Amino acid sequence: MEGVSYQRFPRVKIRELKDDYAKFELRDTDASIANALRRVMIAEVPTVAIDLVEIEVNSSVLNDEFIAHRLGLIPLTSERAMSMRFSRDCDACDGDGQCEYCSVEFHLRAKCITDQTLDVSSKDLYSSDHSVVPVDFSDSAGYDSSEQKGIIIVKLRRGQELRLRAIARKGIGKDHAKWSPAATVTFMYEPEIHINEDLMETLTLEEKISWVESSPTKVFDFDPNTQQVIVVDPEAYTYDDEVIKKAEAMGKPGLVDIRAKEDSFIFTVESTGAIKASQLVLNAIEVLKTKLDAVRLSEDTVEADDQFGELGAHMRGG
Repeated sequence: MEGVSYQRFPRVKIRELKDDYAKFELRDTDASIANALRRVMIAEVPTVAIDLVEIEVNSSVLNDEFIAHRLGLIPLTSERAMSMRFSRDCDACDGDGQCEYCSVEFHLRAKCITDQTLDVSSKDLYSSDHSVVPVDFSDSAGYDSSEQKGIIIVKLRRGQELRLRAIARKGIGKDHAKWSPAATVTFMYEPEIHINEDLMETLTLEEKISWVESSPTKVFDFDPNTQQVIVVDPEAYTYDDEVIKKAEAMGKPGLVDIRAKEDSFIFTVESTGAIKASQLVLNAIEVLKTKLDAVRLSEDTVEADDQFGELGAHMRGG
């Protein structure tokens, strides 16, 4: 119907927040938005990762390509990634991808001169930009230095040497997994559980305990004082239907009603450390808004003409 608005106003409630972990509720929206947000967090939030490696000297047991691949997978702090340029779009270096606006340069020089094996790690990478460094670069005050070795790249024996130059560039997980800032992003429908108290009262004490124990996870519990079955953790329910099958086997269908709230989701986000989990969520929302703005712009012929000129009109068949 023309003139009818389906606009909704999603709400977010933070449950738990750490540098590399976030758990929050997303309400008053549908699964399409929830899944779009999840996919953007995984594949379209930009970070910085090593993309070009020039090996000067490598006498280690690992070949050049192996070391280059390992370097690319080292997560780098990427707080400024959103403001950096993609190397393909950078006009300062004509797309060469080696200027201060679209890249960061790293150097590594290591040589083993003793009989003890030398561990070459991400700690040995020296960056031209102090804001883009391997994620394990941190102040080791209060920690044993042996616990702050960083990510092992290669091990060297006496006389072996590794010298290289690396260029880190902005990218997204859709192009390569090394640019993905998310270790894990999941969401689940928030379950709504209602116990039919009248039917429950018809069960014996042993049947109640047996029914509670049929759930693989600790969703229900039996209160010995009131002799009632209670819901202790609805979010532990994994939609396995075991308690429903158990109730039917006991001849009590409808003993419990479990439904998924179609407009309420519980997100769990784990970051690789490239950016904080909270910033990952905010950046994903910004990317999603930009994509939606592009869709809205393409539907507006006047604004599309202003943006794309004759090309926009040609694409629409005009």
